[in-house]
Amino acid sequence: MTAPALPPPHVSAPNARGFDHVDTWVFDLDNTLYPHDARVWPQVDERITLYIANLFGLDGLSARALQKFFYHKHGTTLRALMEDYEVDPYDFLDFAHDIDHSAIELNEALGAAIGRLPGRKLILTNGSRRHAENVARKLGVLEHFEDVFDIAASDFVPKPERRAYEIFLDRHHVDPARSAMFEDIAKNLVVPHDLGMTTVLVVPKTLDPFRESFEQEAVHAPHIDHITNDLADFLVSRRDVPA
Repeated sequence: MTAPALPPPHVSAPNARGFDHVDTWVFDLDNTLYPHDARVWPQVDERITLYIANLFGLDGLSARALQKFFYHKHGTTLRALMEDYEVDPYDFLDFAHDIDHSAIELNEALGAAIGRLPGRKLILTNGSRRHAENVARKLGVLEHFEDVFDIAASDFVPKPERRAYEIFLDRHHVDPARSAMFEDIAKNLVVPHDLGMTTVLVVPKTLDPFRESFEQEAVHAPHIDHITNDLADFLVSRRDVPA
């Protein structure tokens, strides 16, 4: 019996926006710049569950259920805790991102690919600056980025809300029509595409059992220009990305 063909690593929509005009490259951090076997997000996720368990005096299963309720209702657990329980966001972020980075491997190919991109490179994350810098440093890509725009910089307004992107674009004087956005969650690319950015959805090569399946789907939608499961190879193989 013939094994089913694997999907191609890179897929572009028929009318996809290209990159020949791009002078600003914007990357999400978690599950975009690193693969899930780096074991970063599962640790953060577990720390968030523990934070909720400690805050409300819950067992692990109840805390997990409440965490997912917060996530689906408010977009991020932090948003729910700030709005409904007046939790100190910096205390939450410090706790959630207190993780072991030893499984993150140096990615020389990704560093070289990002380094060759013409123009500015920025990280746009719903996490903290400290978390982004720690992870990017271990990956060997931090030196290529001009700055990190974290959740605090957006006044704790998270992606995918339009205001988060507007604050980012204004703060860094970015022209969205000359920019590209790389993200691992499809809904987070709706606003960037609407604003004029070229959008790239980064999906895992194999499903991550620690994340919900909808967060890993190779979504084919009008707001997705390109899909890839190998970011470094995508950056060097696009014909309109200068080498």
